[in-house]
Order: sequence, then structure tokens, then C-alpha cells
Amino acid sequence: QVRMVESGGGSVQAGGSLRLSCAIFGYIPGQICMGWFRQVPGKEREGVARIYSGSSTTSYADSVKGRFTISQDNAENTVYLQMNSLKPEDTAMYYCAADYLSSGSCHGAEARVFRYWGQGTQVTVSL
Repeated sequence: QVRMVESGGGSVQAGGSLRLSCAIFGYIPGQICMGWFRQVPGKEREGVARIYSGSSTTSYADSVKGRFTISQDNAENTVYLQMNSLKPEDTAMYYCAADYLSSGSCHGAEARVFRYWGQGTQVTVSL
């Protein structure tokens, strides 16, 4: 059973940076798609970034390209989301997600496809 534990959220002023971490347990290395999603009240959960563990290929939502970076540390079984140049519109609850998807399916996968989720961590960006 895959289990995920997130950390690293908080409050920051616009233009600042935060790094989210997601420790993943019980998964098969090299065969899992991992992603970061975010959600604000009243809206659907949206994909922010994804990484395929086998190849380390990544993909990003247009709204975060050039500002956010997803990465993985296989030795620590952890996936990260480095968020720079944060904007107030980045304010949301951020969730890490994982599932056994092919590389081709990983990068377009919507939230409903992922079976395994972290508990969420709040990111608040103020002016």
C-alpha cells in the first residue's frame, strides 16, 4: 500500500519561495507517476506538475512553468516541488499524488486517475 506524507507549506509574500516535500512509502521504484495538485474552495483539483519515476521526465501546468520545479530523490523516497516567484493566485491546498501509470499516461493524468494521495499542505501567498 502506497502511503504519502507531505510537508513544507506555509505563508509567504508574493515573489517568495517555498519547497514542498512528499515522502512516499510502499511503492515500486521506477514504475510510478507522481504529481502535485492544488485546490481552492469551490474549484476542482488541478494538476500543477508531474514526474515519472523511471525516466524523471516532468511536465507542468502553463500557469507555473518557469517558476515551479518538480524533482525526486530516490534515495530518500521523496518528491519535491520547488516554488519560486510565488503569486497570490498560487494560494491553495497542495496535494501530492501517485499511481502506477505509464510514462505516456503520467503527464496528462487528471486528479481522478490517481489512487494515492497525501493529506495536503496549505500554501498562502500574500501581497
